[in-house]
Amino acid sequence: MSRPQDSPLGKSAVYIDQYDASLLFPIARAVKRAELGISAELPFLGADMWSAYELSWLNLRGKPQVALAHFTVPCESLNIIESKSFKLYLNSFCNSRFADVEAVKTCLRRDLSEAVSHGGNPTPIGVRIVLPELFDREPMHELDGLNLDRLDVECSRYTPAPELLTVVPGAAPVTEVLVSGLLKSNCPVTGQPDWGSVQISYSGAQIEQEGLLQYLVSYRNHNEFHEQCVERIFMDLWTHCRPIKLTVYARYTRRGGLDINPFRTSCPRALPPNIRTARQ
Repeated sequence: MSRPQDSPLGKSAVYIDQYDASLLFPIARAVKRAELGISAELPFLGADMWSAYELSWLNLRGKPQVALAHFTVPCESLNIIESKSFKLYLNSFCNSRFADVEAVKTCLRRDLSEAVSHGGNPTPIGVRIVLPELFDREPMHELDGLNLDRLDVECSRYTPAPELLTVVPGAAPVTEVLVSGLLKSNCPVTGQPDWGSVQISYSGAQIEQEGLLQYLVSYRNHNEFHEQCVERIFMDLWTHCRPIKLTVYARYTRRGGLDINPFRTSCPRALPPNIRTARQ
């Protein structure tokens, strides 16, 4: 089993500029999910949406090509991809020649599918490549919802404290969307900070907002990958507040030219458009 400490994270890495799919380092989702009491039957649907801002290759005449790329990794996949290995893999396209953008896309889709499916049935990966002539159509938008950060709360917990999550006694059921830009956690290997914004959509007993904001702030010194943090938030809300419907969506700032944006929902719904926020 691949362990985070065996990945390229926190280690000197040789820059490889010729295409090499073996650079991708998968990490099994099952270990962290077991900690949360998640069995093989997932209590949520969703995906991890990645954006890559440093993608380049050579055409058949040796002229560099540049692009942005968006990737969609279903949460049902057996593995996540460690982000530094993803960066190294994308960098390996730099001095490799491809016939056209479709050849690049086919290569990306195949390699990423094999990595996230390592040890199981193939998982299809969504790949969208944006060429320079369409760069100015890439939108930017903040997460919609009522901003929890407006609340003047005292914060003293900086590791996840799900006991802070409560519902308002006697309140009528609600459907609402709450957001915060105060999510921060740390890489579990290097300890480097991961900054993010989170959107929580739910229907059910009204969640007490001050406690929810304090709970989100409590991730500040927590060491866990982006995808795992979002699943922990989902499960804590699902267990402690018992909503009828729940969606948790986070957008993290980029590192190494990549951002990761996990989306988990209790009921079938379309993925949100992969639109970056100002901090990304």
